[in-house]
Amino acid sequence: MSDRAYSVFNAMTDIVSSPGKALDEVKQHTAWLWWPLLASMALAAGMLIYYYNWVDFAWLVEETIRQQPIESRAESADGIRKFMTPEGTMWMTLVGVVVMTVLIYTIQSTYFHLVNKLTTGAEIGFGQWFSFSTWTGFVAVFGSVAAFVVIFTADTNQLPAENLQVLSLNSLLVHASVGEPWFRWANSLSLINFWMLYLASMGYARWTGASMVKSTVIAVFPWALVFGIWALLV
Repeated sequence: MSDRAYSVFNAMTDIVSSPGKALDEVKQHTAWLWWPLLASMALAAGMLIYYYNWVDFAWLVEETIRQQPIESRAESADGIRKFMTPEGTMWMTLVGVVVMTVLIYTIQSTYFHLVNKLTTGAEIGFGQWFSFSTWTGFVAVFGSVAAFVVIFTADTNQLPAENLQVLSLNSLLVHASVGEPWFRWANSLSLINFWMLYLASMGYARWTGASMVKSTVIAVFPWALVFGIWALLV
């Protein structure tokens, strides 16, 4: 039975401190999905917009040019200088955060919805799975908070955007430089992703009744496939 006094704000706290309880409750309150969805998008977009207002933008433009392949650097320089403006970059960031977040959650929700239909047959609608995706992804706000900490404690405003990913495998383990083969791979995978996969594994098990082992395989499979193929290509 759901606790009638339980609110969306309790869920936003419990998804960190007591995720099992939070996931049980949000299954019955699909409309709550707007809170984690909007909060995570607002914090991510706000962090990036703040960064582009704070960073030495002229330096950032030249740094972007410097990161281009040597053979095409000269011919792409003028285009980058014209294309990269503070206002344009901020608008692209805002649109990109919204579009990519909704797209990723839609793909993830479709995946869980189809896999559930094929494996357990539990009566869970697509809207519930979309809510599931927003709640298991809500912990990504800590990545944005960590990036804010980096900005606030930086000694200079000539800071590459890649340096904001302090919880990535690249920052913690790989230490590859921009342009090196493993940089993008390692910078795209962070501790937050592993936290999200843990929540998705736990949530799938609680929602469908599947075993934790089966749920973990289902939750991890798309990530292992994508990053595994990427690693082979590197």
